[in-house]
Amino acid sequence: MIGINRGPRIFVGDRKQDNAPRVNEQIRIPQVRLISHDGEQVGVVETRNALEMAIEANLDLVEVAPNARPPVCRIMNYGKYRYEQSKKARKGKKGSSQLKEIRLRPMISDHDYEFKVRHAESFLKERHKVRIYVEFRGRQNVYRERGREILKRVESDLSEVGNVESPIRDEGRNVVLIMAPKAQG
Repeated sequence: MIGINRGPRIFVGDRKQDNAPRVNEQIRIPQVRLISHDGEQVGVVETRNALEMAIEANLDLVEVAPNARPPVCRIMNYGKYRYEQSKKARKGKKGSSQLKEIRLRPMISDHDYEFKVRHAESFLKERHKVRIYVEFRGRQNVYRERGREILKRVESDLSEVGNVESPIRDEGRNVVLIMAPKAQG
């Protein structure tokens, strides 16, 4: 498809967002400061000439700094630019800490306990907070002290990778402990 000039692409859906840049025909100002597709500054040119240069390169004219006078436009592949921006946004969200939950029971076996603690440890190493709780049902409420003992054991087992953010407390039919990852240093 290289060599076939289809004219400027028009991106209709993006302008609904106020922060989306103007593209191609949406740029209505008479002159713009132009940056070529390889990053070199071309200077202040007529918008229609800049658009012709973008079409010639089979790329888009994108307004990157609309508040500058004259506005700064760049010749680039707008679809690729949008994809990279969404990828950055997703990466930023992923980096944020989440609250992970681990549920234990008052009569937990040693193997199950170790398995759950390993999961909690991996969450803390990934910089997530962990809410660990012992859940009691029916007559198990008699063993609430056993639940506190389990959480004290969890606290001591995870003391190398995490700090207690919220001490052991009762929440309805659960006994809860919240741990946060240790500060990196």
